[in-house]
Amino acid sequence: MSKLPVVSGKQLCKVLEKIGYFMDHQTGSHIILRSENPPYRRLTVPDHKEIAKGTLRSILRQAGLTVEEF
Repeated sequence: MSKLPVVSGKQLCKVLEKIGYFMDHQTGSHIILRSENPPYRRLTVPDHKEIAKGTLRSILRQAGLTVEEF
């Protein structure tokens, strides 16, 4: 299993935008992203300086990415 990098919420959003997600809205410190292509998935990314490893792994799984693809 590959090691997860340390990323912030904004950095993660930029990576997810490259694979077809766009910022839908922000509620407090959470950024809501939507997929442009079916299935229209919705991801919630915390806008923190450093995202916890378990949270990052969960977001990647929901986006359909592996750690290596990320």
